[in-house]
Amino acid sequence: MFGLGGQELLLILFIVLLFFGPSKLPELARGLGKGMREFKKAQADLEHEFKKAVDSADAKDQSVDAVVSKEKQSVSESKAS
Repeated sequence: MFGLGGQELLLILFIVLLFFGPSKLPELARGLGKGMREFKKAQADLEHEFKKAVDSADAKDQSVDAVVSKEKQSVSESKAS
Protein backbone atom coordinates (compact mmCIF):
# COMPACT_ATOMS: atom_id res chain seq x y z
CA MET A 1 0.00 0.00 0.00
CA PHE A 2 1.96 2.99 -1.32
CA GLY A 3 5.20 1.40 -0.14
CA LEU A 4 4.35 1.99 3.53
CA GLY A 5 5.06 -0.64 6.14
CA GLY A 6 3.16 -1.39 9.31
CA GLN A 7 5.26 0.93 11.47
CA GLU A 8 4.75 3.88 9.17
CA LEU A 9 0.99 3.34 9.10
CA LEU A 10 0.87 3.15 12.90
CA LEU A 11 2.83 6.39 13.15
CA ILE A 12 0.45 8.13 10.74
CA LEU A 13 -2.59 6.85 12.65
CA PHE A 14 -1.06 8.05 15.93
CA ILE A 15 -0.44 11.54 14.49
CA VAL A 16 -4.02 11.68 13.16
CA LEU A 17 -5.27 10.66 16.60
CA LEU A 18 -3.26 13.45 18.19
CA PHE A 19 -4.55 16.08 15.76
CA PHE A 20 -8.23 15.18 15.71
CA GLY A 21 -8.78 13.32 18.97
CA PRO A 22 -10.65 10.08 19.54
CA SER A 23 -14.11 11.67 19.18
CA LYS A 24 -13.53 12.77 15.58
CA LEU A 25 -11.92 9.57 14.26
CA PRO A 26 -15.18 7.68 13.56
CA GLU A 27 -16.55 10.72 11.73
CA LEU A 28 -13.37 11.00 9.65
CA ALA A 29 -13.45 7.28 8.83
CA ARG A 30 -17.11 7.53 7.75
CA GLY A 31 -16.30 10.48 5.50
CA LEU A 32 -13.37 8.64 3.99
CA GLY A 33 -15.53 5.56 3.38
CA LYS A 34 -18.24 7.63 1.69
CA GLY A 35 -15.67 9.35 -0.48
CA MET A 36 -14.14 6.05 -1.59
CA ARG A 37 -17.60 4.63 -2.31
CA GLU A 38 -18.52 7.65 -4.47
CA PHE A 39 -15.21 7.41 -6.31
CA LYS A 40 -15.72 3.72 -7.09
CA LYS A 41 -19.28 4.41 -8.24
CA ALA A 42 -18.13 7.21 -10.54
CA GLN A 43 -15.40 4.96 -11.92
CA ALA A 44 -17.89 2.16 -12.63
CA ASP A 45 -20.27 4.61 -14.31
CA LEU A 46 -17.47 5.95 -16.49
CA GLU A 47 -16.42 2.42 -17.51
CA HIS A 48 -20.05 1.61 -18.34
CA GLU A 49 -20.34 4.71 -20.56
CA PHE A 50 -17.12 3.81 -22.40
CA LYS A 51 -18.31 0.26 -23.01
CA LYS A 52 -21.68 1.54 -24.23
CA ALA A 53 -19.96 3.97 -26.62
CA VAL A 54 -17.70 1.25 -27.99
CA ASP A 55 -20.63 -1.14 -28.45
CA SER A 56 -22.68 1.49 -30.30
CA ALA A 57 -19.69 2.30 -32.52
CA ASP A 58 -19.31 -1.40 -33.32
CA ALA A 59 -23.01 -1.65 -34.16
CA LYS A 60 -22.73 1.35 -36.49
CA ASP A 61 -19.72 -0.21 -38.21
CA GLN A 62 -21.64 -3.45 -38.73
CA SER A 63 -24.65 -1.61 -40.18
CA VAL A 64 -22.39 0.36 -42.54
CA ASP A 65 -20.73 -2.88 -43.65
CA ALA A 66 -24.17 -4.41 -44.34
CA VAL A 67 -25.21 -1.42 -46.46
CA VAL A 68 -21.96 -1.48 -48.42
CA SER A 69 -22.28 -5.21 -49.13
CA LYS A 70 -25.89 -4.74 -50.33
CA GLU A 71 -24.74 -1.93 -52.62
CA LYS A 72 -22.00 -4.16 -54.03
CA GLN A 73 -24.51 -6.94 -54.67
CA SER A 74 -26.91 -4.61 -56.46
CA VAL A 75 -24.09 -3.15 -58.59
CA SER A 76 -22.83 -6.63 -59.53
CA GLU A 77 -26.39 -7.79 -60.35
CA SER A 78 -27.01 -4.75 -62.54
CA LYS A 79 -23.73 -5.38 -64.39
CA ALA A 80 -24.67 -9.03 -64.91
CA SER A 81 -27.98 -8.01 -66.51
